[in-house]
Amino acid sequence: MKVIHLISGGDSGGAKTHVLSLLQHLNENITAQLVCFRDGPFAEEARSLGIPTEIMGGNNVFRIRRQLTDYIRQGGYQVIHCHGARANMIGSLLRSTTGLPVVSTVHSDYKLDYMGRPVSRLTFGNINARALRKLDYRIGVSDAMVDLLISRGFAPDRFFTIYNGIDFTPAPAQGDRLPYLRTLGLDVDEDSVVVGIAARMNPVKDMSTLIRGFAAGYGECRRLRLVIAGDGEERQKLEALAAELGVLDKVCFAGWISGGMDRFYSALDINALTSLSETFPYALTEGARFHLATVATAVGGIPYLIDQDVNGYLFTPGDWKALGADLAALAKDDTLRRDMGEKLFEKASTQFSIQKTVDTQLHIYEEIIRRHNRPKQEKDGVVICGAYGRGNAGDDAILEAILQEMRSIDPDMPMTVLSKDPKATRLTYRVRAVQRFNFPAWRKAMRHAQLYINGGGSLIQDVTSRRSLWFYLHNIQTAKALGCKVQMYGCGIGPVTRESHRRLAARTLNSSVDVITLREPDSLEELKSMGVTRPQVLLTADPALTLCRAKDDVIDSCMLRAGIPPHGRYLCFALRRWKGFEEKAPLFSAAAEYAYKTYGLTPVFLAVEKHQDPGAAQLAARGLSVPHYFLNDAGDAACIIGVLSRMTMVVSMRLHALIFAAGQGIPLVGVVYDPKVSAFLRYIGQELFVDLADLTVPDLEAMIDQAAEQSAHPEQQEAAVQQLQEMEQRNVEIARGLLEQ
Repeated sequence: MKVIHLISGGDSGGAKTHVLSLLQHLNENITAQLVCFRDGPFAEEARSLGIPTEIMGGNNVFRIRRQLTDYIRQGGYQVIHCHGARANMIGSLLRSTTGLPVVSTVHSDYKLDYMGRPVSRLTFGNINARALRKLDYRIGVSDAMVDLLISRGFAPDRFFTIYNGIDFTPAPAQGDRLPYLRTLGLDVDEDSVVVGIAARMNPVKDMSTLIRGFAAGYGECRRLRLVIAGDGEERQKLEALAAELGVLDKVCFAGWISGGMDRFYSALDINALTSLSETFPYALTEGARFHLATVATAVGGIPYLIDQDVNGYLFTPGDWKALGADLAALAKDDTLRRDMGEKLFEKASTQFSIQKTVDTQLHIYEEIIRRHNRPKQEKDGVVICGAYGRGNAGDDAILEAILQEMRSIDPDMPMTVLSKDPKATRLTYRVRAVQRFNFPAWRKAMRHAQLYINGGGSLIQDVTSRRSLWFYLHNIQTAKALGCKVQMYGCGIGPVTRESHRRLAARTLNSSVDVITLREPDSLEELKSMGVTRPQVLLTADPALTLCRAKDDVIDSCMLRAGIPPHGRYLCFALRRWKGFEEKAPLFSAAAEYAYKTYGLTPVFLAVEKHQDPGAAQLAARGLSVPHYFLNDAGDAACIIGVLSRMTMVVSMRLHALIFAAGQGIPLVGVVYDPKVSAFLRYIGQELFVDLADLTVPDLEAMIDQAAEQSAHPEQQEAAVQQLQEMEQRNVEIARGLLEQ
């Protein structure tokens, strides 16, 4: 593989470190040629690292384009990789002359690159913004950077994410830290707890928040000291602020550190970062290499490294009071500080190493080349329609599972999702999305797609809304008329109550659907009773059964943010408002009291639909005298599954809470407001359920007793779920067959 990298040659900071370390290691695997548009320290350092480097200088952009076009053709390069505004501009011009895919790594927010320089922002900033949109692909140096660009209208399926990685090989001993810190000018003794930051003193780094936060922390713990490695236009202002707050003698402005940063980080106890904007700063992984407890703003990719309250602290930009409290907490507790530092090192060294970065970059190149060489087809890809973008974790889990399964068929397949909130869908799943009522947009997508998927859930029903039934049936008809194969994917059917609706649904499904795969037997009976005979109908399972739980540190952080100790004994309630719920809500409170006093299970009220379910939880918990917790927004499906895996048992009205918990082998108690709930529980051989209308306290208590007995023998439920997971793969096989047709 041969890749050419373009860069101005005057870069510094994180971008410089990323490019040089990446190219040095890439050249151990492929040919990664560097072209700079000026000579100087950057190019000299690249050569010293053994990176093949060429200089193509001058201000004549078109002459440089001609030079590069000839150079690329003669060298047989396969990908053009740009870094920075000048490279992006020239890369956008090379697309047509070379016919090669062009990708840019976005190292920072281009709207902030020229902060304080309005003329440069109007010229270079605007040129860069336009050039970025003309390139084929973009790589964000954090998921947060990718999300930012997608939110600005960049195509969501043309992005990759890479994180800055460093070499975690243990550094040699750095010597006694106290003499070193004193040479920098810091007043320290054996009892001092030293906070450090390495950053430029400019507005984006928001050092004034650091000074204010340090002063607040010092007010609570006199052990604290602060050393700032760096310089910049705000230094005098920051020194004046430290003097005003009475901590100037406890703060050291060390200037730029010479001779490498290992000695600096080895002398610290706490690493800090207060930036208003970041991608994924090296300063935090450098600190993690030295096992430093870390406090940072929750911006950019930082939350992907730091799990709140697990391996560090996060705070909102500008919130110096929160920063001060975090610094004081770490300064007062030596054990806490060491534990957080160790956990941060464990995560960073496994997930953010330079080898991980190189492997990711190589995979990105392979995918770009594969996608570039993919045959162009008049009809290609999939349109997926369902109850998406509503904030319901169950419905969105179905979408996530279907997307994963379509990518297992063809990782480069174009996919478009019809969503109530297309912006959120684009950000969450990095997939094209259109508003479900934007008829021209989704008709255009269907016209170019091979397969239309009516995606999971109980979409063919008229209990919640007759208009939604009409909508989904109309879409099915339109997709078939526009030449798509049509699959109803791992779905539930019904209830369809009105006779006119039953006739309409049967007529549409018989005429416009190729295959229906169902998630439970009750739906099969419903189709038969409606007179649906023409499509092939198969019994499979819900796609959400294939999803995995989040990693343990992510689950811990999710629970801790809600104030829930991660490893307690819990009874989870996943409830929803439904006709008659208000009357029955006190029964759940009584059951929670019973479970706590009988089995020592602390109630946790989990929201699957984050907009509606918290209200149901508050009603059910009213009057509770025992400790209890609310988890109103657990995040994505992986986090919800992870939280449910920590429960001792689950009492749920929500179908997907039951599906998620079943997949983790957790004993279940179902409260049925819709036949789909009892249908699933029977499908896995679980008989602990009761209709909401018939619910009593003795019912709940008896089922909790039986679930407690089952918790010692989860094998039967786990075996049933494993069988369903295997059956679910028929959904994928059917989709593959329709696409091949």
